[in-house]
Amino acid sequence: MDCNVAALFDLDGVIVDTEFQYSIYWDNVGAQYLSEPDHFGNKIKGNTLRQIFEKYFPGQDDIQQEIAKSLDEWERNMSYDYIPGILEFLKCLRKNGVRTAIVTSSNDEKMTTLYKVHPDIKLYFDTIVTANQITRSKPDPECYLLAARLLRADILNCFVFEDSLAGLAAGRAAGMTVIGLSTTLPYSLIEDKADIVIPDFRKFDFEKMISAKRS
Repeated sequence: MDCNVAALFDLDGVIVDTEFQYSIYWDNVGAQYLSEPDHFGNKIKGNTLRQIFEKYFPGQDDIQQEIAKSLDEWERNMSYDYIPGILEFLKCLRKNGVRTAIVTSSNDEKMTTLYKVHPDIKLYFDTIVTANQITRSKPDPECYLLAARLLRADILNCFVFEDSLAGLAAGRAAGMTVIGLSTTLPYSLIEDKADIVIPDFRKFDFEKMISAKRS
């Protein structure tokens, strides 16, 4: 496998199967605070908490604090099951010297919870970019461009793994090859926003895809 390649992974819906749990939480927030009983969770996928507050709750400090507190509690009690095939895939990348990064809209506090559940997860990644390190959220490419710089990787050799519309757009805007996962949204909604769409990491031939890109 080409060791000049870098693989950049979103977290929720790509590494851990958590998006459906976030949809429940944010749909409840929409119903309680915005009179939007359905699909508010889909509207904010891929956005940081800061971005959600600025867009939907500007200047509402009390409500922002309530939501932040309840979200922290929700995340502490979520399940963090791995997406099928991801660990085997990450082990293969490490074995072949591919540089890797997590690029997530989650904050450092949420990541601390994740590390408690999966203390070994850091072993699979060379760097981790969180919401605390960026100023502009997906679909802005800032987070992916930062990850590429930290990995000292050429953007033309970077492969982004994403499941949300905002994340797919961020990968495209960064000028990277985008691999969509239909773990959160159906294939039909993301097929034209990614170079390839996969259901999960089982049977995914990454080396074949790299070779096809090089040819």
